[in-house]
Amino acid sequence: MLKTLLSFNYSAHARFVAPARERAELWRLLVGLALATSVIMICSPLIWQFLSYVMSEDGYRTLSDDLDTLLLPQSILVLLSSFGLIWIAIAAVVIVFHLRRPETLLGPPTIAFLQAKFVVVALLLLTAALLVLPPYGFDPALQNGLPFSRWLGFLLPAVIAIFIQTSAEEVLFRGYIQQQLAAKFQNPLIWMLIPSVLFGLAHYAPQSFGSNTWLVVIWAAIFGVLAADLTARSGTLGPAIAMHFVNNISALLIIAPQGEMSGLALFNYPFDASDEAAVRSILPIDFAMMLVAWLAARLALRR
Repeated sequence: MLKTLLSFNYSAHARFVAPARERAELWRLLVGLALATSVIMICSPLIWQFLSYVMSEDGYRTLSDDLDTLLLPQSILVLLSSFGLIWIAIAAVVIVFHLRRPETLLGPPTIAFLQAKFVVVALLLLTAALLVLPPYGFDPALQNGLPFSRWLGFLLPAVIAIFIQTSAEEVLFRGYIQQQLAAKFQNPLIWMLIPSVLFGLAHYAPQSFGSNTWLVVIWAAIFGVLAADLTARSGTLGPAIAMHFVNNISALLIIAPQGEMSGLALFNYPFDASDEAAVRSILPIDFAMMLVAWLAARLALRR
């Protein structure tokens, strides 16, 4: 088992990348990303236009006023669900520009689903175990977040919205970008690191994290490397989506910092993201949990 954990068996990655090889020119990737960005920018305002039609005037005003803080469960659901535009944009680019089916971004769908199921079960069990241990379990410093009855009411739409968000990010970074780079370049340092660095930079938010901003970027970039590793080992996006999904379930639905993006959490830390010392003190724990989750996913896959 130790030998397996220390190996770099990426043979399944060749099958994952194969559909991208026919049109693997670097300029296609760059133009494809530009086209996808354009589609997202054009379509994003349509979400709010649709909401203005289906919601009451007061409800819509309350929702739009909360965009800066994202304290309301409803506004977080809208934000997470809007990541579905990434799915639509990347699927359109792959169909029109690369002339291949969008499901090739996932790998074989049946295998991807089975692998994701194994990883989700393993990581949910791991998360449950970790939550009863320090620094979380029975910690009197944790504060109540959303009342339990309301939390249950939002649970199903929140899980769906988090799945949309996490799967869309994985399709973009570990699906489209990683596939296209790996089809062009054999060196893993290129097809693993470039998407991971881009993923890390997507989490650049100095207005929220202050002096911890680059630590958060590094955290996200390392997460990207581990997700890329799982994708290369398994030959599908299933495990990466599963790890990302369970991570965000824990961070958004179970325990979240106070303030921005805390509206769906059952519990809150006694600080918000702007408390630089408190965030810095807990980041090493998050790093350790991320590595443990990656190892648990590999054990679940036997890879």
